[in-house]
Order: sequence, then structure tokens, then C-alpha cells
Amino acid sequence: MLRDPSTKYSPFPPIDLPDRQWPSRTLTRPPRWLSTDLRDGNQALIDPMDAEKKTRLFDLLVKIGLKEIEVGFPSAGTTEFDFISGLVQGGRIPADVTVQVLTQARRDLIETSFASLEGAPTAIVHLYNAVSPAWRKIVFGMSRDEVKRIATDGAAMLRDEAAKRPATDWRFEYSPETFSTAELDFSLEVCEAVIDVLRPSPDKPLILNLPATVECATPNVYADQIEWFGRHIRNRDSVVLSLHPHNDRGTGVAAAELGLMAGADRVEGCLLGNGERTGNCDLVTVALNLYTQGVSPGLDLSDIDAVVNTVTYCTNLPVHPRTPYAGELVFTAFSGSHQDAIRKGFAAQEARNDALWEVPYLPIDPADLGRSYEAVIRVNSQSGKGGVAWVIEQDRGLKLPKRLQADFSRHVQRLADETSRELDATDIWGAFQRAYLPEDSDRFSLRDYEETGSVGDRLFVGRVAVDGVERSISGRGNGLISGVVAALGEHGGPALDVIDYSEHAIGHGADAQAAAYVECRTPAGAVIWGVGIDHDVATASVRAVLSAGNRAGDRQ
Repeated sequence: MLRDPSTKYSPFPPIDLPDRQWPSRTLTRPPRWLSTDLRDGNQALIDPMDAEKKTRLFDLLVKIGLKEIEVGFPSAGTTEFDFISGLVQGGRIPADVTVQVLTQARRDLIETSFASLEGAPTAIVHLYNAVSPAWRKIVFGMSRDEVKRIATDGAAMLRDEAAKRPATDWRFEYSPETFSTAELDFSLEVCEAVIDVLRPSPDKPLILNLPATVECATPNVYADQIEWFGRHIRNRDSVVLSLHPHNDRGTGVAAAELGLMAGADRVEGCLLGNGERTGNCDLVTVALNLYTQGVSPGLDLSDIDAVVNTVTYCTNLPVHPRTPYAGELVFTAFSGSHQDAIRKGFAAQEARNDALWEVPYLPIDPADLGRSYEAVIRVNSQSGKGGVAWVIEQDRGLKLPKRLQADFSRHVQRLADETSRELDATDIWGAFQRAYLPEDSDRFSLRDYEETGSVGDRLFVGRVAVDGVERSISGRGNGLISGVVAALGEHGGPALDVIDYSEHAIGHGADAQAAAYVECRTPAGAVIWGVGIDHDVATASVRAVLSAGNRAGDRQ
């Protein structure tokens, strides 16, 4: 065994492009998208999709706005052929959608590919052959000229088969497969030879797909390859430069983005990155990244959960919970500091009330993907007061004062430590009720009350269950709250000094309630919080004071 495995590998050579332009460019428009979920994605599955699943996935691709869809490899077998011809003959392809099929450069395979598309108004036939040194030497044992001849012979077959079927508007794509590991001059030579055969025009361009069949270098190298190729290819206005990044190094998305900056026009990939080895380029991520550049991707991903559910059903592959945008937890914060920043961001967003999205830790509005705000902040033992307050506000409409947030977070922390699991909204509400809201079993429980007197001299008279026995208690003060505090003190309750009081409405209209919060201090210096909720704001404040009295206990 080698002591240092790095000696087995040769570094990928840099591209000689000293005046590269792509680093200073920005993305200002979406590319042409091609989904290869039904072909490249399907052939990477342990259990390939049957016709029902392929049809369901095709319908999803159409629904979200894909205009070019590679539907299969018709020469691979009867299942593939029948599915493709069924789409065409069954009229399932919308007029603005062009389907594409893949074929190797063999006459029988090309003939089968054209036959599968018989009757389609428009279709793309995609021809490929590998051109890089390792494939030439190891796989095929061929010279450069022999490999180029495969491409030109295949292109001639495309041209001739299309001429036999003039009713279809045939378009062509050629991939110098293994482009990422091939010599740039030879890839250019092969592609220009194919151009000489097919003679594309600006009105009917040839798609030249430049795949990172195996991701072999950092994504900037792929961008250099794309820019170099775009500068040197003849008849640039008659070709569409297409990208097909794989994800061997985990940078397939970056390679696609930098490749677009380098001048490419089109991106091929799968919705959630399925594909051979570590997968194809994740189209959902590339598309949604455009929003953060102020660019519409031209795809409707406003119901991301429906996309995830369909793709996972059809492929039987899970989506990791941290997958960008699509994962279950990507819009979720457990960390207390993150939760506090997000909560403040939403509050600022609401106060600002403009179209600009600016919320810490959330580069994109979850609502734009059909996700709810309630799922953004979730609580476990790592969470802080901001996250707990967010859940209470979203679930129950309670806007807790900041010091009450800190007080309540200790109750939640204790519950999270005891349960050793994530706490949901029901858990948190139960903890809040136990901590602050009056119950019949509490020492003081309100039955009814009335208030009389003049401004600055108010008398509170209440029917209150004290230790389970209903009694009449009264107290005088300069307002309702001070009257209730006095009544408690005069009837065996704790002596409380009110530090702060706040209230707010919960909801709107006839069903609205009021929430009242009272912060008190006992003679011993302990701080006690009380909370009251009622349809009447005055009654809510009385309940809040009684809540504080119940919780004073031994802390006097």
C-alpha cells in the first residue's frame, strides 16, 4: 500500500487562457434548460422507471416549464422505444416542448431513434462518441482520425435519416463525450468536422454539448475550457453551446454557473441531481440560484415539495434533508443565534413592507417555493429565546416581551434536555401553559370581577377561588392592575411590585383576543411573569396579575 496515494495521480493541466473574460461576468438571463431525468437519470437508477413513473415525471417536467426534455435512449430496448413513441403518437407532447433522444453513432441505433420519433412536429436527435485520450487508447484502441470518423459518419446518418422524414422539424445535437478530459484542439476539430456535415445555420443551429463526463478539475478549469471553445469554434452564431456537468468533485452546480458565465447557452441536468456516480448537475439548484441574482429562471418551482415528492416516487431515491432549496431542513434553524436573527429579519421585513427580500440566513423567501414560515424555526436543546418566541408567535399569535422570552426559554430548554428530541409547536405551547397561564388548580383562579371608582382611585372587587374556595377579594389602587395587586396582598397573596406591563391583540375582528403580560418583583428581589389571555383586554390584565401571584410561591 502506498504511503502517499497522491503520487498515483497527475494534476489536471491548466488552460492557456491568460485573457479569460468569464471571471468578470455576471449571469443576467436564464439559459436554455434540458432535463435528462428520463434518460441519464433513469439509466443511473438501480430499478429503472416503468412507463407509469416515466409518464408521471414527464408531466412534472412539462408542468414546471421545461421546453427541452431528453426522453430516453430508444435503442436500449422495447420499454424505452414504446414510451417515446407513445408520447408522440398519444399527443402528450405540448406544442412548445421539444423532446430529445440519445443515440450512439451506429446506423441501426440511429434508425431506431428516428423511428421512435416518427410523427413528432419537432424533435432533437442527440449523437455522441467519446473523444478523450483514455477512451481512445484504452476503450477503443483508435487514432484521432478514426474517432473523428465515427462522429462524421454518425452525423451523415442523422442528416440522411432526417431527409427521409421531412414532415418533422429535425434538430441535431452532438456531444464530444468526455470533453472535460480531452484535448481542446481535438474536441474543436471533431465538432467542426460535424458542422461541415450537418451545415447548421443561425435559424437552425447545431447544439454542441460539451460534457464534463467526469469532473476532473476545479470548476474554473471547466469555465476556461468553455470560453476557449466558444472563442475558437467556427460559425458561432450557428451553434448552441450546451453544458452537461457531472458532480464527481461535488462542484457540478458551480461548473454550470461558471460555464454560463464563460459563454454557454444551455444547461443539461436532472431536477435534483440524480445521475451516474455522484450525479448530474442539479437543475433545481442552478435555477433557484438565479433568483439571488435578480434573474427569473423561467421555471416554476413554486411548489418545491410537489417536485420532491414526484421525483422521489419516480426514482425511489431519497432527497437529503440538507439538499439546497429542496431539502426538508434547508429553511430550518435550530441554533439560537440563527433563530433570533431570522425572527428579527421577518419583523423588519413586515415593518418595511416593500418588495425587497432581506432576511438573515435565508437567501430566498421560503414562500416563493411553497414552504411555510412556520417551518423555518424549529426548537431543540440548541435553540434560544428567539426561536422559541418565533414558534409561539407563529402558532399562537403571542408576541412575548423580550425579557419574557428569556424567562420562557429556560422552561423550553429544560423540556428539551429531558426529552432529548426536537420540540414541536404543541410541546412548546404546553410548556407555556404550564409556566404562565392560570389553571383551576392554581392558588388564585378568577371567576368574575367588577371595577368601580374614579380616575386615579379604582376599586377592584373580584370573585376568586383561593386555594379552591371561592371568595370575594377587593383592593384599591390608581388603576385596575394596582387594584388587583392590592387585593392579593390583602388576602394572603404575595406582595408584588409591578415592573412592566404590555398587551396586544391576537387576531382581528369579532374573534380577536387580547394578551396581557405583567412583570413583577417580589420583596426578595425575584422576578415573576404573569400572562393573561381573554376576549376582553381588561380581563386579560387581571388574569395576568393572578398568574404572577400563582407563580410567586416560594420566590417571595
